[in-house]
Amino acid sequence: MTLPDSGQLAGLHEALDQWFAETARDLPWREPDCSPWGILVSEVMLQQTPVVRVLPVWLDWMERWPTPSHLADEPSGAAVRHWGRLGYPRRALRLHAAAVAIREQHGGNVPDTYGELLGLPGVGSYTAAAVAAFAFGRRETVVDTNIRRVHARLISGSALPAPALTAAEMRLAEALLPPEQDLSVRWNASVMELGAMVCTARRPKCADCPVRSSCAWLAAGEPPPSYTPKGQSWHGTDRQVRGAVMAVLREAATPVPREMFEQAPADLGFAPSGVGIPLAALHRLNSAPEQLERALEGLLTDGLAEMHDGGLRLPA
Repeated sequence: MTLPDSGQLAGLHEALDQWFAETARDLPWREPDCSPWGILVSEVMLQQTPVVRVLPVWLDWMERWPTPSHLADEPSGAAVRHWGRLGYPRRALRLHAAAVAIREQHGGNVPDTYGELLGLPGVGSYTAAAVAAFAFGRRETVVDTNIRRVHARLISGSALPAPALTAAEMRLAEALLPPEQDLSVRWNASVMELGAMVCTARRPKCADCPVRSSCAWLAAGEPPPSYTPKGQSWHGTDRQVRGAVMAVLREAATPVPREMFEQAPADLGFAPSGVGIPLAALHRLNSAPEQLERALEGLLTDGLAEMHDGGLRLPA
């Protein structure tokens, strides 16, 4: 791998900066008046979740809880309930915990440095760097899956990045980051956008790429990946059962007796309406009793559910 010289790198910065200015998606968390809290919420929601699913949930959250203190005033179960079907609902608990920490330790204001952001509950290195950059204009090295894929193809000539983030990838990202603070923020955003919209994992739109003439992967003849990416399974998994149980708890106004999870609604003497609809969906999975038990116990252990009056509910 050969790094671009200073002139080539400046050309890449300029080309992507112009492309982003002309083609970037109009997203509310990119608006100049979006608060740092709104950007933090978007970054957590967007982890492993596409924009089209995040957008309505983000809008609902920002209307309900426009500041960290608004969310911190609510029980954590409210965050889980309004997380909807985004998946990985522990992210909702982490956001709630972060909101409480922001209110109690930072006067209700999202901290503006990487180190302070990293100190918030549930905030990892990527999220801390992204919020510092996109909310506060800091020069930070932001590296997500999309950015890693663009760097792998554009500079390293590989079809895909390594299965897990490596120190070499971080050094490459740091070397490519513009020295100018404002441009570094736009570079992070534009490379991320390129990976999401053009340099996609399965069907890259190379004809639409503004830096295709500099792409090492195209120059090498588009060699195939050195490994087969593992897709995330869903149907028949414990994750699917957990998601179905969470759908029941989100609809329930009162604790749900454990036997309702273990017996079909018809067997309990009521038709599928209200909470019965997600219950019916849960039972259509025909999961083994031990799998359902793992799901219930796992949700209790993770703090996504709690026992109350003999039934399960979202955490209070």
